[in-house]
Amino acid sequence: MPTWNAEQYLRFAEERTRPCRDLVARIELDNPERVIDLGCGPGNSTLVLINRWPNAVITGVDHSPDMIASAKQAGYESELGDISTWQPSVCYDLIFSNAALQWVPDHSKLYPRLFRYVKPGGAFAVQVPGNYDAPAHRLTRELAHSAEWRDKFVGPSREWFTHDLPFYYDLLAPYSSKLDLWATEYVHVLTGVALVVEWYKGTGLRPFLDALPSSSLKEQFVSEYLALIAKEFPHQADSNVLFPFRRLFLVAYRR
Repeated sequence: MPTWNAEQYLRFAEERTRPCRDLVARIELDNPERVIDLGCGPGNSTLVLINRWPNAVITGVDHSPDMIASAKQAGYESELGDISTWQPSVCYDLIFSNAALQWVPDHSKLYPRLFRYVKPGGAFAVQVPGNYDAPAHRLTRELAHSAEWRDKFVGPSREWFTHDLPFYYDLLAPYSSKLDLWATEYVHVLTGVALVVEWYKGTGLRPFLDALPSSSLKEQFVSEYLALIAKEFPHQADSNVLFPFRRLFLVAYRR
């Protein structure tokens, strides 16, 4: 798993939390008693859950010590844990995950396994990025695999494991009483293309930067990446740039 920096991630807290709010708003559960937030990060998603269901017992789980420290400092119940091996001793009314499962491989096994820990009548609610082939991601891979860069990495970079919505429908429909799926493309207004780089330094760039052995190489990679993506994000009349970000959502209700 890549390393995480809560402060860098929260530079765009409002933009990152908006899909979480949209997902929570679509969950048709009135009074869940027990909720788990898988990949809770610094707690911004946990807070959305608390605001929706203040009487529920809500716990966050995250692989990153830095994220958990930030969540605990903010007062959220949270614990270290790896989603890929997570095996709770109880079932939940709601298993929730916002922008985390893309880092965990083998969704054909992962999603049904997690769904088994949902109580009958409960829900499994997930949001993951759906823009794997968008310019900002494609250019990261192309730069990393170029002749100049491919031998500079000390290990493989971790990439996203996502599929489009029909895959998840076929996977979960046999076990669901109802399955709600949708995609949304958010268009974020940023004050310059450098902020697109700062956005990805908190998420998609981290596996690549983690695999570079020195700070000078990391800085060079970021500089060359900025030059590439600058061509993909033209400035608007007021000098801002529009940054589209497609996300996939599902809420599956357990029979």
